[in-house]
Amino acid sequence: MRNTTVRTTTTPSKRRAAVAPALLLGVAALALTGCSTDPADAEDRAERTPAADGTRLTVTYDGGVLVLDQDLRVVSDDPIEGFTRVNPAGDGRHVLVTVPEGFRVLDTASDPALTDAVFPADAGGHAVVHGDRTTLFADGTGDVTAFDHDDLADTVDDGTLPEVDTTRSEAAHHGVAIELEDGTLLTTIGTEESRAGVRALDDDGSEVARSEVCPDVHGEGTVADEVAVFGCTDGALVYRDGTFTKIDAPTEYGRTGNLFTTDSSSVAVGDYNDDPDSEGYLLDQLALIDTAQGSYATADLPEGVGFTFRDLARGPDDEAVVLGSDGALHTVDVTTGEHLDTFPVIDAWEGPVEWQDPHPALKVVGDNAFVTDPATKTVHAVDLTSGEVVASSDELPGVPNEIAVA
Repeated sequence: MRNTTVRTTTTPSKRRAAVAPALLLGVAALALTGCSTDPADAEDRAERTPAADGTRLTVTYDGGVLVLDQDLRVVSDDPIEGFTRVNPAGDGRHVLVTVPEGFRVLDTASDPALTDAVFPADAGGHAVVHGDRTTLFADGTGDVTAFDHDDLADTVDDGTLPEVDTTRSEAAHHGVAIELEDGTLLTTIGTEESRAGVRALDDDGSEVARSEVCPDVHGEGTVADEVAVFGCTDGALVYRDGTFTKIDAPTEYGRTGNLFTTDSSSVAVGDYNDDPDSEGYLLDQLALIDTAQGSYATADLPEGVGFTFRDLARGPDDEAVVLGSDGALHTVDVTTGEHLDTFPVIDAWEGPVEWQDPHPALKVVGDNAFVTDPATKTVHAVDLTSGEVVASSDELPGVPNEIAVA
């Protein structure tokens, strides 16, 4: 089955889709507002919703979602039911909150609040930001929704959403997609039972390349020179200049399910599991996938130290940053695998029983690492250039779980 891309072309140089611009939660009046093109209206919106002063964190807990300012003070607390995932929308202001209806938009500006705008999605899953585009994957249908994230502020303020492109997968599955800067859409291949690889679609939605040699594909990222990387159970699948290539893992079973990349390094960093029979969610090896060299190496954490998918990031010099189960941040050279520094932050912790359970999480922005501590219901900011804890929150209203930065 070929993919179908639903669109209405409104700008020749960009793909657009004809879908309802927003799903609104009980605010019919906003649905009638529409999008104004009057420059004065745009200025009014900017005055009504000034940008936040510095970095803001979004933190979920059982029953709500918090926004913390750069001093880690709680500036908003919105009720929300159940386990909730959060991802940056890409514009430095909005966060996408996964709800049963899809991806609900949280505005973290000076007066932060959950908006009534939702990108509709059946079982909303991964949200990926690359360049000026954000892609959302609906696991229940396999639909991929892509939009220009810089358009969010003008539209969400009016109760609508940006125009989107919707691309249908061949079958519903737990998948992911990335749109490259040339308009190529890379989207996973799979069914409800299994996932096999990735296909590339051009700006018109036609398939131009395909690879099905990436079993259980999961985890994605884009490294230097617009090279995309996907994790497999036996290596990594790389897309470069219109062609897929496979880099084998150093062991027969070598699963990478989460990748962390920068646009200044050719190395993708991932979690690594070489035991198909392992139990629990703590791992103790990093995958170092060098797309320029076509190599795949691993690096061990200190003995007895583990981490989960929430505990990996990249630092200001492209180093790997790991929040270990010993409560410390560990930095690793991604080209050599050498352990660089250890910065104690919180007490030692144990891995979760279920992956959704609250356990320490890590995000890095610039020189600063943000660490959640469920045991004390706090969040800490660490200067990665010195290892010093430079800020800590008061006790939060609930146990912190997911975290995003905008």
